[in-house]
Amino acid sequence: MIFLYLLSFLVLVPFMWMISIAFTPEEQAFGQVALIPTDPTLGNFETAWIDANIFRAMTNSAIVALTVVLSNSVIAVMAGYAFAMLPFRGSFAVFVTIISTTAIPVSVTLIPLFLMARGIPLAGGNDIFGQGGSGLLDTLAGVMLPYLVLPMNIFLARQYFSMAPAELAEAARIDGAGEWAIFARIYLPLARPLIAVVAIFSFVGVWDDFLWPLVVTNSAEAQTVQLALARFLATGNIQYGPLMAGAVLATIPVVILFLFNQRAFVSGLADGSVKG
Repeated sequence: MIFLYLLSFLVLVPFMWMISIAFTPEEQAFGQVALIPTDPTLGNFETAWIDANIFRAMTNSAIVALTVVLSNSVIAVMAGYAFAMLPFRGSFAVFVTIISTTAIPVSVTLIPLFLMARGIPLAGGNDIFGQGGSGLLDTLAGVMLPYLVLPMNIFLARQYFSMAPAELAEAARIDGAGEWAIFARIYLPLARPLIAVVAIFSFVGVWDDFLWPLVVTNSAEAQTVQLALARFLATGNIQYGPLMAGAVLATIPVVILFLFNQRAFVSGLADGSVKG
């Protein structure tokens, strides 16, 4: 336990300094800065809110992240259930093919994804053949496009449902229940820990992403919170107090999501370790 406490302390130290600098006046940053500010201020948060346009960027990130969480909680979980409980000819080969895509480096897929986003038919001025316009470039839909169904979430769902008792489905079929009813009324309520894990992984992965939004967007109206912080840092006049304040604001949604799903998240990890 002492080792774990020390390790936790080492992990928390950078966050403690980040919070400290966020409340320290800019003229004292890296000068008279202390772990507990002697003259705390909220001016850094006001500067980050206005100059870095953090509110708009966080709103964009929230729209993208919540949409991705919803799509993965529905589509990825349903796909995992189908692979685990409704096998068909060639289903294992399809599953392995989907999971193998996680081994492809992100840098390799950037250009194909960019071309796909630009060539979406009837979007951004494109015709039915995907020509003549910008497609989903510089839009929130383009930012969320690669994350709508994540292969790793399909893998987690498939592994979770493969451990579920098949006798429940057999009994429900004998009683005349259809496959949709079996999934929605029997297995989905049992999958709350799985949905919590999928939601947290999806939200954090999209919220913290920097590379794909950088490639697909070029305007402040479509930038995410990570891009807003990076562009605020690249202005030339680095203001460390407002920058740390923006980082604190960007961290709050992730912390809130984990706190609300902590019990189900830990339960899902525990169930997976025992059943595995």
